[in-house]
Amino acid sequence: MAKKLVIKVTAGADAPERCSQAFTVAAVAVASGVEVSLWLTGESAWFALPGRAAEFELPHAAPLPDLIESVLAGGTLTLCTQCAARRDITEKDVIEDVRIAGAQVFVQEALADETQALVY
Repeated sequence: MAKKLVIKVTAGADAPERCSQAFTVAAVAVASGVEVSLWLTGESAWFALPGRAAEFELPHAAPLPDLIESVLAGGTLTLCTQCAARRDITEKDVIEDVRIAGAQVFVQEALADETQALVY
């Protein structure tokens, strides 16, 4: 089994089920003791901002703020550099403990030994 899971979520409110699945898998993996790195790209970039996750609704799904809290408690949450720039999001705008990093860091993480990468 992979010791680290790198998850890239490309969907936000535009594809709520896919978005929720990514956050759910990340939170469950953290709870299972797996090292998790969750990447926010595309429309999911908005969830790096305070309060935005609370606006997300999907019936029969765990609340997105709770899933983000779970990921941050035991993993890393990264906002894509280019996605942030396209939305005029800066480091001072994001919730605490969210980092902004680019493709080079994603590739390094995804290609590390004993790592599984997933894209939603």
